[in-house]
Amino acid sequence: MAEKITPRTEDFSQWYQDIVLQAKLADYSPVKGCMVIRPNGYSIWERIQQEMNLRIKTAGVRNAYFPMFIPESFIKKEADHVEGFAPQVAVVTYAGGKDLEEKLVVRPTSETIINSMFAKWIQSYRDLPFLINQWANVVRWEMRTRLFLRTTEFLWQEGHTCHATLEDAEIFTQRMLKVYHEFSENVLAMPVLAGMKSEAEKFAGALRTYCIEAMMQDGKALQAGTSHNLSSHFAKAFDTYFLDKDGKQKHVFQTSWGVSTRLIGGMIMTHSDDKGLVLPPMLAETHVVIVPITPKADMAPRVYEAADVLAASIRENGDVKKLPYVTGIQVDKDDTKQAGWKFHEYELIGIPIRIELGPRDLDKNQCVFTRRDKGVKEFIPLADVPAKVAKELADMQAELLAKARAHRDQNIHEVNDYETFKTALEEKGGFYRVPWGLDRAAEELVKEETKATLRCILLDDDFKPITTSLPCFKTGKKEGNVMAIFARSY
Repeated sequence: MAEKITPRTEDFSQWYQDIVLQAKLADYSPVKGCMVIRPNGYSIWERIQQEMNLRIKTAGVRNAYFPMFIPESFIKKEADHVEGFAPQVAVVTYAGGKDLEEKLVVRPTSETIINSMFAKWIQSYRDLPFLINQWANVVRWEMRTRLFLRTTEFLWQEGHTCHATLEDAEIFTQRMLKVYHEFSENVLAMPVLAGMKSEAEKFAGALRTYCIEAMMQDGKALQAGTSHNLSSHFAKAFDTYFLDKDGKQKHVFQTSWGVSTRLIGGMIMTHSDDKGLVLPPMLAETHVVIVPITPKADMAPRVYEAADVLAASIRENGDVKKLPYVTGIQVDKDDTKQAGWKFHEYELIGIPIRIELGPRDLDKNQCVFTRRDKGVKEFIPLADVPAKVAKELADMQAELLAKARAHRDQNIHEVNDYETFKTALEEKGGFYRVPWGLDRAAEELVKEETKATLRCILLDDDFKPITTSLPCFKTGKKEGNVMAIFARSY
């Protein structure tokens, strides 16, 4: 049986760690800073991959794979890129029993090695747009790590595209951010704010970076996905040209975009409670578990047979149209004959629906139905169970999003001056919507003084920064200001 989970109000960080470990989502690796993703956690990643692949391929992108080893000279070709990643890079200097002639960087991201191939593959405007994605691992040497949220090695998808014009690249950059926004809310049930990173926070080598930011239950921000307009910066570094319709050689314009296994950490901190993991049905490997209750051995055959019949009925008759993208309701039957502590186990690992079925229930042609996030037991006629399961799974998915959105909205505070911001940040945390003067030095000072960072510059429906006539909350600058979100973050 699992140990007691630390209450969120007592120690949020320890609560998170307890859930990850006790729900058997991941564990610490013998390699410092790395994690082992256990089957319970990897099944969530598989669902994320499946759902994200649908969206990526709908955008016309195809999957490929590139080596994890990158010649050091490639990293050095784009000045901002090498400066941005230098502190996190792991380098191979010795292999095959000898020193390498050229050092190899273990992939922190793939812009450089992918560009070396783009330069080879793209020749004409007929080759554009060129749209690829890869599911891979990356290594960034982190000093402070936390399972799923920040580890030395992690899993992700990274999309890379080439376009004939800067406008085309910008359109696709925005399109993929919208994909991430929709995915986060409709699959993870995790509401996000979309915006643009500041010059200080944008991706190393990008023209601009867009992001989605989620609020965790403790009020801190989590960057959940990014989409970058790379302009022609990498194309110029790698001589990636195409022959345009006018007969002239031109550099391509590029994008890159990605999400990672930190989505799992974000999902945990958005929905879970002091009993364990609360898992949105869209991410569940098992949607329903049926627990036969057999107080006497001679009752077991009847109960187990009824459980099998009920499981088959749910699989065949549950209306999954109410839960988009789920191809079928997955039902497990518990055969351990240890129902008592198993109830706790199913709550801990986040099975969305638990059904109890015993001799007395059969006599009344009913079962006991419990939804994980509500924890309320209901007596449901057996004939109504398939429809009930489908409805409750759909309701749970929608209600988890609504609950998380309400929490976020209640904890977004509008402040116009720095002293109020500092006091409120200490007292209640959360997100702060402030007028901002786009001053890089001031941004660094806010970070030093409060440990809060500029999470994003807010955008209108046309992806333009939302302007304001209010003076900058930090510097007092009166003109040219935008609205931005500041918060402490993971």
